[in-house]
Amino acid sequence: MNKKVFLWIALLFLLAFRPLAGHAADGADPHAEDRKQLLQIFSDIENGINEQNIERMVAQMDENATVIWLNAEASRGHAEIKAYYKRMVGSGEAILKKYTTKAKVGAPARFFGDIAVADGTMADEFLPIRRDAFKLNSNWSVTCAKRNGQWKIVHLHLSANVFNNNLLDEVKQLVWYAGAGGLLAGLVLMFGIGRLTRGKK
Repeated sequence: MNKKVFLWIALLFLLAFRPLAGHAADGADPHAEDRKQLLQIFSDIENGINEQNIERMVAQMDENATVIWLNAEASRGHAEIKAYYKRMVGSGEAILKKYTTKAKVGAPARFFGDIAVADGTMADEFLPIRRDAFKLNSNWSVTCAKRNGQWKIVHLHLSANVFNNNLLDEVKQLVWYAGAGGLLAGLVLMFGIGRLTRGKK
């Protein structure tokens, strides 16, 4: 093959594949390091819940962060967030002995400058002080802000399906039992009244 022709073929080959190389470079995630930091925050929050360690949870939050809890109550700032958690989980007058969760990220975080938004699901287990344990599937969404090179949670929202969940199923079952018990009691009462009426005759 002529050396000049070979050089032209080699040049055309390089030009043909150069755009592909450019796309591969462009495909690198510019937020790869940010995602690592956010996943660490996610892990610390999950572990903080499972350890009943509110200090570990709050350490991942901005001092003015807002949390919307599963009962729709809002806590603003570290002091309110800690007060709510200590009122709900612990001993004495608290509602729960323990609260654990297994959380999953629904999709990669979305970035809007120095703001990141993510969401996912949680499989929660609650151990109340005055009743048996129960499980509840819930959802979460979080907004984080990057300040001085560090990501912090500024808004955390927890929510559950109020129209279809384990607690509602439990209430429906109790209503059914109560209805069946009432019907049985009514039949027994009617039978007793019938016996008394016949006895008088």
